[in-house]
Amino acid sequence: MASLEVSRSPRRSRRELEVRSPRQNKYSVLLPTYNERENLPLIVWLLVKSFSESGINYEIIIIDDGSPDGTRDVAEQLEKIYGSDRILLRPREKKLGLGTAYIHGMKHATGNYIIIMDADLSHHPKFIPEFIRKQKEGNFDIVSGTRYKGNGGVYGWDLKRKIISDGVLPCCPGWSLLGSSDPPILASWDYSRGANFLTQILLRPGASDLTGSFRLYRKEVLEKLIEKCVSKGYVFQMEMIVRARQLNYTIGEVPISFVDRVYGESKLGGNEIVSFLKGLLTLFATT
Repeated sequence: MASLEVSRSPRRSRRELEVRSPRQNKYSVLLPTYNERENLPLIVWLLVKSFSESGINYEIIIIDDGSPDGTRDVAEQLEKIYGSDRILLRPREKKLGLGTAYIHGMKHATGNYIIIMDADLSHHPKFIPEFIRKQKEGNFDIVSGTRYKGNGGVYGWDLKRKIISDGVLPCCPGWSLLGSSDPPILASWDYSRGANFLTQILLRPGASDLTGSFRLYRKEVLEKLIEKCVSKGYVFQMEMIVRARQLNYTIGEVPISFVDRVYGESKLGGNEIVSFLKGLLTLFATT
């Protein structure tokens, strides 16, 4: 009788079945790495802990781009510790860019959802269950972590990451009213907030955090977006959201706390900032 009832029930779409059968979903985390030897064991441990405590089916795919600091050796040890069914090392011989790292990782991903995040501990895995809940609530194609809504925020950035600004505060007695105990120059908005400000004006994408790289995608959506994107470097993440809007993909947002890296050096420099401005103008002219 039970099988008869199933056969008579209306056919449901793939998305409906995903929402109704969450245990069938699998989440593949793509971790591109370059010189993250100290950070990698910590981020992997936090990921495993978060997924295990939440009962989420997962795999972590490490894409190392020929790190000279021994990141690959660390990843090989982690694969042995946690098992090759959970940790998959898929290295490349040299640094080839973020977009191609995602493409390389997705070739080996068996999950129907992809999570992208930084391996330097800037993104805490504790937010991932919230991403998943948000996706189920709204049946979103993409869920993006945002530093600029709700209780989201940025902590620990230095002047190097604040050099693109939508306004350095003037030296005047009232600057402290903005809630900062830092000198006026340190109270300038950070690089990504300035980048988002410019992007909101020029592109009007309808999302609050475009330069962030902590997101959850349906696998087929990420594959389609990567096909459409032409940018490299830090502009890549921004273009992904812009193209998603063009293709009418739905986007949910979850407030996150972004913390500056614990170990190692930031890969953001003058060349990346110049590339961002060039890429922004290119998107403005072509979208």
